[in-house]
Amino acid sequence: MTTTSGSIDLSKRVSSLKPSITVGLNNRAKAMKASGVDVLGFAAGEPDFDTPQPIKDAAIKALREGQTKYVPTLGDMATRECIAKKLTEENGIPGLTGEHIAIGVGGKHVLYNAAQCLFDEPGVGEDAWEMILPTPAWVSYRPICELAGGAVREVNATAETDFRISPKQLQDAINPRSRVLVLNSPSNPCGTMYSEQDLRDLAAVIAEGIERAPQLVVITDEIYEKIVYGDHAHFSIGSVPEIAERVITVNGMSKAFAMTGWRIGYAAMPGEFGKKLIKGMGTLQGQMTTNITSFNYAAIREALTNKDVAAEVVRMRDAFAQRADLIMGRLSEIDGVTCAKPTGAFYVFPDVSGLFGKTTPKGAKIVDAPSLSEALLDEAHVAFVPGDDFGGISGNHVRISFACSEDQINKGMDRFHAFVGSLS
Repeated sequence: MTTTSGSIDLSKRVSSLKPSITVGLNNRAKAMKASGVDVLGFAAGEPDFDTPQPIKDAAIKALREGQTKYVPTLGDMATRECIAKKLTEENGIPGLTGEHIAIGVGGKHVLYNAAQCLFDEPGVGEDAWEMILPTPAWVSYRPICELAGGAVREVNATAETDFRISPKQLQDAINPRSRVLVLNSPSNPCGTMYSEQDLRDLAAVIAEGIERAPQLVVITDEIYEKIVYGDHAHFSIGSVPEIAERVITVNGMSKAFAMTGWRIGYAAMPGEFGKKLIKGMGTLQGQMTTNITSFNYAAIREALTNKDVAAEVVRMRDAFAQRADLIMGRLSEIDGVTCAKPTGAFYVFPDVSGLFGKTTPKGAKIVDAPSLSEALLDEAHVAFVPGDDFGGISGNHVRISFACSEDQINKGMDRFHAFVGSLS
């Protein structure tokens, strides 16, 4: 038997990669629950509803009919055309055909593929292509950019603007190295959204800024588009003609259709560059996963065309709207906590900095959002996500998902209220 000296190392790419805080908190809460602890989890961005039955039936039928073989990497053309039709008729995005659509293993996968197609090897200083990232922002945008070799330029929004950046802020951020602007409306983690006029105003800045940033494209993450219950309807910035051929619309089946475990996402971009990008994403995906599970394509078409499914989506949205009102009412009762009103998705993002500097009954010092979240989980068995990794001013906040029953919301808010009341 022989042995070798020295250590074997992982790549710098992976060694420097920060784990997802949302996944980590959710996993820890699940582990505690599995060990018998009565944990109330508010960390996961996952609807508690079951996938509508017609969608499941379509997949089962396809499976029984033998749709279990390889298909083209980005999906069969019938499904890609179905998505193109949906985006054209519902979202008003012009010029889409099946060739402008890529289907991947969840929204995160298609975002990763798009970034890999847009950014080059890491540059230094002025040589680095940039992602303009309005913050607070979903935790995966930054690492997806950095893994592709890009640098992140944060544009910080605040609760006073419902976490929306202004046209002036965007104008100031655009520069010759701007490659991607990420927009996410409705927002994870904030639960707020841009109005149609907000997005048209940003589109005007983008159109004007192309002269300074000729390589700039927009990635708009619209995964929560059907979970909207505020004063504004969802609006796709990709429908604005002046910039339509510079907009990559990313969406998927996970949130609106309660299909998180199915792992289905898609991207769309019109125009000749859109075809080029989608083809590039297909080349990349062909060396990674190839097609998604083949009998899921029938489920996609069913979800996007079945009227009974559409009614079920509305029912789920209405339930989220009621939960939003409930959790806002409960949070308003807690001293030291303030929160912007949620208008989409299923999150609230309260400012908890009024609790910093206090001590828990077990002697834990609350100095920031992570220490608050740790103590809340350990002592009250409630799982929130600390805001630090969402960027910008997020360190004063926690993210609370209300994709759970009203009974759980009330129990969780009871515990949170009592926990805050016990601080000294």
